[in-house]
Amino acid sequence: MSDDFIRLADRMALLPPYLFGRINRRRDELRREGVDVIDMAMGNPTDPTPGPIVDKLCEVVQDARNHRYSVGGGIYNLRREVARYYKKEWDVDLEPDEVIATIGSKEGFSHLCLALIGSGDTALIPAPSFPIHSHGVVLAGGNYVGINVLDDEAFLRDLDRKCRTLRPAPKVLFLNYPHNPSAHTVDQAFFDEIVPLAKKHELIVVHDFAYGKVCFDDYRAPSFLRSKGAKDIGVEFTTMSKTFNMAGWRIGFCAGNRKIISGLGAIKGYYDYGIFQAIQIAAIIAMRHCDEEAAAQALKYQGRRDVVLEGLARIGWSGVPRPRAGMFVWAPIPEEFADSGSMVFADRLLEDAAVTVSPGAGFGPEGENAVRLALVENRQRLQQGVRQIGRAFRRWRETTSDSKELT
Repeated sequence: MSDDFIRLADRMALLPPYLFGRINRRRDELRREGVDVIDMAMGNPTDPTPGPIVDKLCEVVQDARNHRYSVGGGIYNLRREVARYYKKEWDVDLEPDEVIATIGSKEGFSHLCLALIGSGDTALIPAPSFPIHSHGVVLAGGNYVGINVLDDEAFLRDLDRKCRTLRPAPKVLFLNYPHNPSAHTVDQAFFDEIVPLAKKHELIVVHDFAYGKVCFDDYRAPSFLRSKGAKDIGVEFTTMSKTFNMAGWRIGFCAGNRKIISGLGAIKGYYDYGIFQAIQIAAIIAMRHCDEEAAAQALKYQGRRDVVLEGLARIGWSGVPRPRAGMFVWAPIPEEFADSGSMVFADRLLEDAAVTVSPGAGFGPEGENAVRLALVENRQRLQQGVRQIGRAFRRWRETTSDSKELT
């Protein structure tokens, strides 16, 4: 029997090809062939979850009471701990009912799009953009317009102009600092300007704060909720994935405006039964007792950043910004190799250097001239990866030189 009658929903046609999937498939093929591919593409933490968190999970998983369906929005003690954590880390006052637990921030963000965005609604998103920030809007039936994040003053001007000129007027502004993929950061003064601007234009604000505790040197990423009046118009997502190396545990939070939190809770009530309760209890231990481990992890990423930047400079890959936070280096493609675009450049690095990077095109057209390098491998592997890229560059230059001589 033919499956020609099977037709996917029309919304599926709105999703572009997943470029990262193509890179990952080829990486896996090469590894099966015995090639030692160094993965600098996906931001998937490779370091272990701190011991106290694992130990707590092992303890509470033995309690049969934790095997049942949990509270959809998170147990009270966990939401209270998130409020305390916000107060300790960012001097933000929250009540437990201003916090909801999510199955990681990505799930929470996509579910929140369903609660906020409908057919014909417009969202303003950071550009270049982490895919869920744009396609979560599309899947909810809305439209999105990008604003370039790399110049803060220009961002604020463009935001004001779009709110005054777009029709229908934008409904939601999505922010993401420290930014993925570009690692661009802001200070509290930026959010202090966002809040009155959003109130002026009756704009809901949603801030993705996934890398808020992965900061380098003397920089401390600010919380959007710390700015006066932020809870009147918006919410902020945090996650346990990066700070505490709990990516596979799938637990995050949304905090802020009660009405928005309530809307997210209503959607989640139809879509899921909440997070495994043993993981929620272990997350309490993370926030309560693992500050030192989180700080040590940030230092580890800082060291990897330094290794990558020093190595790129040695091989002649210049003009790469020095990130103050996050798990990535956003690297403009060297001009001599940029003609074919970021996808071809990433493909060539995989084939000729056995190194994966994320093509900037996967984050929208604004990312086309760059690639994202993840800092998840250990220092030795990152050093080796950069050396292999350097050798590939030399071969490409020699090939180009030979071609010119022949012509």
